[in-house]
Amino acid sequence: MPPNTTAPITAVPPARPPSADAQARLLLLIDVFSRAKTSKGIEGRMKLAKLDFLLRYPDRFDRLMAVRRPNVDAGENPWLTGTIEQSMIRYKYGPWDPAYYALLGTLTGKGLIEPKHEDAIATYCTTAAGHDVACALAESESWRPVRDRAVLLRRHFNLTGITLKNLIYETFPDIVEADWGTHL
Repeated sequence: MPPNTTAPITAVPPARPPSADAQARLLLLIDVFSRAKTSKGIEGRMKLAKLDFLLRYPDRFDRLMAVRRPNVDAGENPWLTGTIEQSMIRYKYGPWDPAYYALLGTLTGKGLIEPKHEDAIATYCTTAAGHDVACALAESESWRPVRDRAVLLRRHFNLTGITLKNLIYETFPDIVEADWGTHL
């Protein structure tokens, strides 16, 4: 019997290329962690994802700061519009964005970050050119609050990826209860 040719064809929508804003946000985050005196950058994609989650979702950051550091000012909300450019999804180890692979590849291809591999962990740090771009972004009025929030993340949440995941799970049970692939 011939195949049914009347069945609708469903196309997979093309993946969106990494946005310039997402690249800038990750570059600022990686640069802040790369410039700490004792830091090698951000160790592992899990840690990167959890830090980016706290950067993207200011209400979650504020709540976690209130629990972990109640007497510390959380600073200005970097996303004054209140909208999240692209929501993250619930994945095996908590919040995740499938665009990370493309974003990290784009930043690496542009020579702005350099991944270094030790054992099975990739560490992401900015190159000299990446640091220059991050500094220029941080001088702008629109990106300064993002850099300032990244500094607070480094100061108060420079933990391992697993520790950050556990902290997020303990503080936000709704993430643990969400089905895999659910938008956060």
